[in-house]
Amino acid sequence: MARLAGRRLLFAVPVLLVVTFGVFAIAAASPFDPVKAYAGAAALGADEQTLDRLRANLGVDQPFTARWWHWLTSALSGDFGESSVMRQPVAQVVGERLVWSALLCTVAFAAAVPAGTVLGVLAARRPGSVLDRAVTSLAYSLEAAPVFWLALLAIWLFSLRMGVLPAGGLTDTASERVTAGQVASHLVLPAGVLAVSQLPWFTLYVRQGVGDALAEDPVRGARARGLSERAVLLGHALRSGLLPVLTLVGSRVPELITGALLVESVFSWPGIAAATVEAATAVDFPLLAALTTLATAAVLVGNLLADLLYGLFDPRVKFSDM
Repeated sequence: MARLAGRRLLFAVPVLLVVTFGVFAIAAASPFDPVKAYAGAAALGADEQTLDRLRANLGVDQPFTARWWHWLTSALSGDFGESSVMRQPVAQVVGERLVWSALLCTVAFAAAVPAGTVLGVLAARRPGSVLDRAVTSLAYSLEAAPVFWLALLAIWLFSLRMGVLPAGGLTDTASERVTAGQVASHLVLPAGVLAVSQLPWFTLYVRQGVGDALAEDPVRGARARGLSERAVLLGHALRSGLLPVLTLVGSRVPELITGALLVESVFSWPGIAAATVEAATAVDFPLLAALTTLATAAVLVGNLLADLLYGLFDPRVKFSDM
């Protein structure tokens, strides 16, 4: 296990270098002017000399390779630079927002995995039944639905029509401090929508895995020995059928991050979504590079976690072969 983690760590280093270099290269080729984005309306009446001085102060008058190298060497020492659009250190911007994005993704993932497992098992027990067709149809319908459409539908139904849940934000409008109760009530809709967007994948994977396991010889042998259907399902088919889901856990991380960005934008959740959009439109090199590096690291960690879980739960797989 340690060797596998070490190899993946060594592999992650060049990947992160390439990703950060690509961010600076793409941002440099962007038609957006970071100076005008920083100055706002004041840039409309400023002369070229003033804009040139502002470019020098922001450090955007240098080639993107020089900016990338300066950012990289500073980041290795813990200094990720200053965000021109947020007017704050990048580390502070990410630190303030990351905790709320992590909370949203964790709650959504914790809800989607068990719910998808239960639905997948129920559908796999009797292939072709009314329940199987209903669960499968629902899964494919949700899979095709855009995340932002689900979010808008949830706001219309639960906030506007029924009035049982807040439509967005982190706390109530008149509240002067953040309380756990307010955060919990405001978290229900965005976390629920994000969980629903991930639910079809787990449902379909579990249905296929458990359905294939029920047709295998060991399961047939267990039934022939007189074991109950519950014992056969939980003790044999479910354990074998859930192995592909472990791989899915890591592969869904990029989609989870993308879905979280859209959900946060719709529900005005104070995560990294707004910072990502503003950093991209304002060509905020330090903040954009930090957020992209963070997302890339999350994907790499998710893939490593999936491989480690697969090796732990599948006796046929050896870490030395991975």
